[in-house]
Amino acid sequence: MLRSNHYEVAFEAYLRARGVGFVAVDEAKRSVLGDAAVKSLDFISVGPETAKLVVDVKGRKFPTGSGTKAVPAWQNWAEEADVDGLGRWATHFGGGFRGVLAFVYDIHKPYELSAGTRDVFNFRDHTYLMRGIAVADYRTHMRPRSEKWKTVHLPTAAFREVVRPFSDFLV
Repeated sequence: MLRSNHYEVAFEAYLRARGVGFVAVDEAKRSVLGDAAVKSLDFISVGPETAKLVVDVKGRKFPTGSGTKAVPAWQNWAEEADVDGLGRWATHFGGGFRGVLAFVYDIHKPYELSAGTRDVFNFRDHTYLMRGIAVADYRTHMRPRSEKWKTVHLPTAAFREVVRPFSDFLV
């Protein structure tokens, strides 16, 4: 976890507010799994019921762009290493641990969420929408986004099919 990343700090506050136990991983240290380097995760989370998660936070602004060029698109890209690393961590921890990509959307004006939208979290003068996708579902539907940057994404229809309020993963 990077303390300078407001998305990760907001996600930590969200977990605290929900009474979830977690360990924030220090990304300043290189992670090794077995004898190979692996992308660090952001959180190891347990509870408050039976959830056991390894989480990588993806902060995104919504809508994307700025001013008159703002586009109301739910960006869901990730690095291939993020997807691979979460899967490897979940397997390593075993015992029912699941890898989850947490998409933390910072909602900007003029866009407003509908009343009753689940997992809206107000923190430090920002409104965040907390969404999650199981890494196994993400892997099934992911498509290349940029070969140069080694990024992947989900097509809109697939994203809508598998994305859920993050609280769904906490049960």
